[in-house]
Parts: sequence; C-alpha cells; structure tokens
Amino acid sequence: MIESLQDFTSSLPSMLTWLGVLLIAAIPFVDSYFGAVVGVLAGVHPAVAIAAAVVGNVLSLLVFVFAAHRVRSKVAAGRPSKEITPRRAKLRATFDKFGVAGVSLIGPTILPSQITSVAMISFGASKNAVILWQIISIVIWGTAFGVLATLGVSLVR
Repeated sequence: MIESLQDFTSSLPSMLTWLGVLLIAAIPFVDSYFGAVVGVLAGVHPAVAIAAAVVGNVLSLLVFVFAAHRVRSKVAAGRPSKEITPRRAKLRATFDKFGVAGVSLIGPTILPSQITSVAMISFGASKNAVILWQIISIVIWGTAFGVLATLGVSLVR
C-alpha cells in the first residue's frame, strides 16, 4: 500500500507532490506518520513532506471531531443516561486512566487519530482538548517518522 501511495505522489508534477502527501495523510491508517514517510521516499524535501503530512492529517481529524461532536450532541440531547455495559465500562476506565493526552499520544500505535478522537468524543471528552492533544500527537508522530525516513534514505545513498 505504501508503495502505491508513493507512486501516486511521485506521479504528480514536482510542484504538486506536497499536495499528494497532504491528501494521502488525510486517509485514516496512513496519518501523518506514514504520509511523511511516503513523502520523503517520493523525494519531497523532508520539511515539506512532514508539514504536508501533518496538515493533511489535521484537516481530516477536524472533520471527524466536528462530526462526532455534532452527532454526540444531538444524540445526548434530552436523553436520560442509560446503564453502562461492562464492556463500555472497561473502555471508559482505560480512557479515564490515560486521559485525552495519553490516549492521543499513545493511540497511533493502535488506531488512527481519527478513530481515537471519535472514541474520546463519545466518552464525553472536551472537543477542544481532543483537538489540541491530537494535533500535538500528529506533529510528534509525523516529525518522528519523517526524520527516521530521512535518516534511512540518507543511509541508503
């Protein structure tokens, strides 16, 4: 999959390769970390690849967060709270243990940022806190993977 994304990015005119990185980083499960790697491997300057990957992932994340917040607000409005199931209680306990910051920073090892952000919103986390911590996480993960890809490419040359 990464190879086909790299081919897509490389096939664009050189002035638009950053746009290809931005678009692929908006795809859940690609996120900023794989988007930055694809950009670096496609020959995009590492700083541009990382920035484009971060922007693409953030834009996608914002769409998911605002949609989840809107849906949760409408569903929760005027509804009495229902009894929590054991499974949901366990998920909630994990969320309560790590909080928005912990889930945002560790979440990409398990699920894409879009899915973890929707899950946190469903647990009642503040939309603004989710956005802040997810952006911090996206920048950290995108930068780390972009730098590692750059170091790997420079070792091969």
